[in-house]
Amino acid sequence: MTPQQIALVRSSFALVRPIAPTAAAIFYDKLFAADPGLRQLFKGDMTLQGERLMTMIGSAVALLDQVGKVLPVLRQLGARHVAYGVRDQHYVTVGQALVATLQEGLGQAFTAEVREAWIAAYALISRTMQEGAWEASLNVAA
Repeated sequence: MTPQQIALVRSSFALVRPIAPTAAAIFYDKLFAADPGLRQLFKGDMTLQGERLMTMIGSAVALLDQVGKVLPVLRQLGARHVAYGVRDQHYVTVGQALVATLQEGLGQAFTAEVREAWIAAYALISRTMQEGAWEASLNVAA
C-alpha cells in the first residue's frame, strides 16, 4: 500500500469509529444477505462479534504502515479462522460486504480513491489471513 492509501484508510476509518456498532450491524446484514450460509459460522452474540470486528479492523488500520507487526497477527487470526469454518471463498464475500458497508456508512466521503485504498488494505489483510490459514492447515495435515 502507498502512504496515501494508508492515510485514506485511516482518515475514512476515523469517520466510521463514531458509528462502529451501526457499521458492524450493516456489515453483517450485507454479509449474510450475500451468503446466508455464513450465518452458521457465528455462534455467539453478534453485538460482541461486531465489537471484535471493529477492534480488529481498527488495529489493522493503525498498523498498516508497520507491516512487520501486523502480518504475524493477521496470520494468527487467519489460522484461528480455519477452526471456525472459514474458507478461501468467504474472504471474497467479506471484502464485498466491507466495501458495501463503507460505501453506505461514509456516503459521499467514500470516494473512488478511498474505495481503492480500502480494496488494497483488504487485499493485504485477507491475503495474509489466508496465508495463516494455509500454514495452519499444513501443520494439521503434518
